[in-house]
Amino acid sequence: MAWKTFPYTDDAYVYTAASLKKAWPGLHAADAEPFPAKAGLVEAWIAYHAGDFEQAAELGLAQGMDGYAAAHRATCMYATYLEASEKKKLALYLEVAERCEQQQKEQPKNAAGYYWHAYSLGRYAQGISVVKALAQGIGAKVKNSLDMAIKLAPKHADAHIALGSYHAEIVDKVGAMIGGLTYGAKKDEGYKLFKKALEFNPESAIARIEYANALVMLDGKKKMEEAVALYEEAAAHDARDATERLDVELAKAELEDE
Repeated sequence: MAWKTFPYTDDAYVYTAASLKKAWPGLHAADAEPFPAKAGLVEAWIAYHAGDFEQAAELGLAQGMDGYAAAHRATCMYATYLEASEKKKLALYLEVAERCEQQQKEQPKNAAGYYWHAYSLGRYAQGISVVKALAQGIGAKVKNSLDMAIKLAPKHADAHIALGSYHAEIVDKVGAMIGGLTYGAKKDEGYKLFKKALEFNPESAIARIEYANALVMLDGKKKMEEAVALYEEAAAHDARDATERLDVELAKAELEDE
């Protein structure tokens, strides 16, 4: 079945090979991904940034393992923001996780193979319930892959965000003591990781959203003012591509719920 279309099409998100190369450092401060050497991969990323996630995933996979980063990012963003069916979402996350495990064996120094493994399993865990996922050993897999992604790409802003969310989710679900002793999860460590992500990618809307979510989750009313300010900053962000636009819309939705 065809994927749903991106609902906020905008010419500003449609890049040429030349304009993409120029915008690349800003667009990819999030994931430390190098500019692709192959024309076919450039096309996959152009499709991704424009919001044609299905096409981006197909073009990425057609390039073999070198195209996995584009395919996995497109698949995960689609599943997270646009797919309504929980069953389909979970299936897409598992597909990505399985491919990443293969990639880790064949490209052990590629940070993307670890980051998208952690991201897809983390979202899968949220879908089935974090407590259930922890019982299945998914928490350790997520943390190990994020640690490796950061080791291979120390300025990978999104890996820092994801690791911050790992700390927050676990402390929230199992408490500070068990979270710390069993899973190495600490509230303050999570907050530090969000701040570090914003140092690496100051324009990041999603870093602000996830940081705000963690503040609300772990400190409630005490940090509500700070959280709202972060949501407001994210909602005011001038999106440079489809995913950033989806982040902005998410921030606006969070503010409406407050």
